[in-house]
Amino acid sequence: MREAQLYKRAVGCQTCGLPQIARSYATCKFTEEIAIVPQAFNPPDVVQPFGIFSSAAWQAEGRVLHLSGQVAQVADGRAVGIGDIETQTRQVLDNLAQVLASVGGRLDDIVKVTVFVTDMAHLDQIHRVRAEYFTPPYPASTLVEVSQLVRPEYLIEIDAVASIPYERVQEPAL
Repeated sequence: MREAQLYKRAVGCQTCGLPQIARSYATCKFTEEIAIVPQAFNPPDVVQPFGIFSSAAWQAEGRVLHLSGQVAQVADGRAVGIGDIETQTRQVLDNLAQVLASVGGRLDDIVKVTVFVTDMAHLDQIHRVRAEYFTPPYPASTLVEVSQLVRPEYLIEIDAVASIPYERVQEPAL
């Protein structure tokens, strides 16, 4: 109950009028209490997620990075895991992790992903692999089935939005 009260204060304190915020903590100027706002959460009055995602995620204070959709290809452009959704999903997530690492980020900084798949029948396998890469609280997620990706051998593509804390941000090597 105490956490819920602090959470309510963080998104609209009745005493000081602290506005709704999109960062991980806030301090009420009257009570000096620090209220922790979950980075991702599942409100009790909506259906609970069935997989490796959350209903919503705050964008933490930091530098926002929009990551283009990644597919199952290695740096030289070769497709990997042809016909194997688990291998392709791992490569896609590895690619996202490499892009993030190049600027000081990590997968835990991701607040939102959009997942494009060519066959919804692979959903359980995709979530098993996502569970290897993401820890709770999971990022918000949208899943879309498409008829084909940029090349017919690709089964999955994921784009993401991350918020990297300022103290970890590095300029990318060009």
